[in-house]
Amino acid sequence: MKRFSIAVALLLFALPALAITYGQADGKLHPNVGALVGEFEGQLYPFCSGALISPTVFLTAAHCNPGGTGRLHVTFASDFDGNAKLHAGTFHGDPLYNWAQNDPHDIAVVVLDQPVKGVAPARLPAAGSLGSLGPSQQFTAVGYGAQESPSQPGGPVIQYYDVREYSTSTLNSINPAWLRLSQNPATGNGGTCYGDSGGPNFLGAGAGETNVIAGVTVTGDMFCKSTNVIYRTDTPGARAFLGQFVTLP
Repeated sequence: MKRFSIAVALLLFALPALAITYGQADGKLHPNVGALVGEFEGQLYPFCSGALISPTVFLTAAHCNPGGTGRLHVTFASDFDGNAKLHAGTFHGDPLYNWAQNDPHDIAVVVLDQPVKGVAPARLPAAGSLGSLGPSQQFTAVGYGAQESPSQPGGPVIQYYDVREYSTSTLNSINPAWLRLSQNPATGNGGTCYGDSGGPNFLGAGAGETNVIAGVTVTGDMFCKSTNVIYRTDTPGARAFLGQFVTLP
C-alpha cells in the first residue's frame, strides 16, 4: 500500500528528512541504493534512504533513528509495494551526532545480518578530496522520498509514491562538513525532499556520474525547491566513524 500525499503543514515538526524532486524513476540504474523501512498504521513504508557501501554495511543519516541504535530493515526494491524483500540489520548512528553547524556528525550505518548478493557497493571518497570541487561540479541524488510539491487548494502538497528516483544538481558552496547543492528547477536542477534523508549524492551526473558517494542528504528548505544540504563523507569526522565498519580509501 502506498502513500500519495501529505500537507506540508503537517511536516513542520517532522525530522529534517528529505525526497527526489524534478527527477525520474531510477529503475535498475542504482541497485545499491535502498531505503529504511518502518511500520505506520499497520503498513510498511520507506522512511529514509541510503546506499550499500560494503556487502553488509548500508550508509544512511543519523537523524533517521535519533535513538542511535536498534534493529531495522532495509529494502533495495526500486518500487516498494509492502511486499518487497527486507534485509534485517542493526542501526549504528555516530555517537557524536548533534545539531552543531560546524559538524553535526549526521551519519549512520546499518550493519546487515547477511551480505547482499549480486549488488556492487558504492565507494567512498578519499580523505579531503571534496574540498576543492569547482562551481560547475554536478551530483546525482538518489532516494525514495517525496516528489516536488505542486500547489493545491490550501497550499503545497508533498506527494509520496515510494519509488526510487534520481535527479541531478549543481554545487552551490562548500564548508568543512557540508556541501550545499542547488535544486532550483529554474536553473535545470533537481534535488531531494522529505524521505530522501540518508540517501547518496554521487559525484558527477549523466555520462560523468561515478559510484563515489560525496555525501548523504541531511536537510534542505521546507518546500524542497532551493537547496539540498549533504553531509560530506570525506571529512575527518565522517571517516573516523565509517572506518569502524568499512575499509576506507
